[in-house]
Amino acid sequence: MEEIQRFDHSEGEIMPEFKKVAETTEIPQGTGRIVELDGNQIAIWNLGGSFHAFQNVCPHRGGPVGEGELEGNVITCPWHGWQFDILTCQSTFNPAAKLTKYDVQVEGSDIKVAV
Repeated sequence: MEEIQRFDHSEGEIMPEFKKVAETTEIPQGTGRIVELDGNQIAIWNLGGSFHAFQNVCPHRGGPVGEGELEGNVITCPWHGWQFDILTCQSTFNPAAKLTKYDVQVEGSDIKVAV
């Protein structure tokens, strides 16, 4: 399938394309899911009915951070215990470490992530 790129004439930038990755019923509150999108592993978590998407690779040692435990809005990587705030994707240990955050849209029951 050919990728469609949208051009924002007001800003002169290419707009991201949102692709469906799941349905809201597939990710209940307080749970997450790992999806693959355009060759990237992305973790999607439902925090109080709001969906948050970020890279599933911990910058510390490459662990599957999205498979960790979520307490409040902080996820803990299962490999070495590094923690990240899923709202900001910032490490709680190292201010220089940050996960890549992906924009999320919910349309009806479809969860879409920007690529």
